[in-house]
Amino acid sequence: MANEVLVEISARHVHVSEEHLEILFGKGYKLTPKKNLSQPGQYACEERVTVVGPKKELAGVSILGPCRKATQIEVSLTDARSIGVKAPIRESGDIAGSGACKLIGPAGEVELTEGVIAAKRHIHMTTADAEKYGITDSQIVSVKIPTEGRALIFGDVVARVSDSYALAMHLDTDEANAAGIPGSCIGEILD
Repeated sequence: MANEVLVEISARHVHVSEEHLEILFGKGYKLTPKKNLSQPGQYACEERVTVVGPKKELAGVSILGPCRKATQIEVSLTDARSIGVKAPIRESGDIAGSGACKLIGPAGEVELTEGVIAAKRHIHMTTADAEKYGITDSQIVSVKIPTEGRALIFGDVVARVSDSYALAMHLDTDEANAAGIPGSCIGEILD
């Protein structure tokens, strides 16, 4: 298969700011890395929070580290609907005017007026990967997922190019379930 890319599932998670981490877990608190992720310097943490919407809550949502400038909650559209929160489809970091929720941690709560998004499906790639595949940063491509019985082609996949990345495509749980992806698979970038 030409133009192969590892396809991974990005389940619901939270990125927290230093300020919100201290409110949720206590003054001076530091995240506890549990497992390194495919993107360099990124990790899943031991810490979990509850995401509360108008309809219900999602308990035990993982925090990903390290801390960021702004708190961001990434959920699937199914998650968003189930808790009654607006979650526009956006690239990570684009939270202006996005959904509102409350986060509950063991030491406190944070009421967010924005920050809830459904992450736009994307491929992380280095500049060398982008050159190899003939792709530029922010280019929109399609990716074929050849799973048995549920093969499909995802359009509207944004290429994110930086030498701080490792080559991998990220889908949320709704998208992965639609394609029958068993944890991860190899996809093919079509254009």
